[in-house]
Amino acid sequence: MVAIQLEYQGDLHAKAVHGPSSTELYTDAPKDNQGRGESFSPTDLTATSLGSCMLTTMGILARTLNLDMNGATARVEKEMTSSGPRTIQRLTVKIVMPKAFGEEDRLKLERAAYTCPVARSLHPDVEQVVDFTWG
Repeated sequence: MVAIQLEYQGDLHAKAVHGPSSTELYTDAPKDNQGRGESFSPTDLTATSLGSCMLTTMGILARTLNLDMNGATARVEKEMTSSGPRTIQRLTVKIVMPKAFGEEDRLKLERAAYTCPVARSLHPDVEQVVDFTWG
């Protein structure tokens, strides 16, 4: 179990402290929802979690397969619903791998990304679009 301690600091800002490492992270509401957009919004962190989880899960598999994926990048674009309750509508992930691995390894790595814990934890209403560029 991992504990994260949060403190509301006023003016739509919050501070989060990661229990195991004491690393601090700050959030602000986005400009389009009464905030100043001075930091990640809570839904930005969901997008960040998806991209980093995909890269990390792929990295775990790459290590097992003895593949070097250093320098791989991910860009996540978050789209919110425009009507109804405010929710994440779509997360578009663009993963760029610096090397072109063989087809079997590529398929394994892509499967790892699609099935990372965050991807599997998101509500089915959140559309996940993932694009890979190899080499």
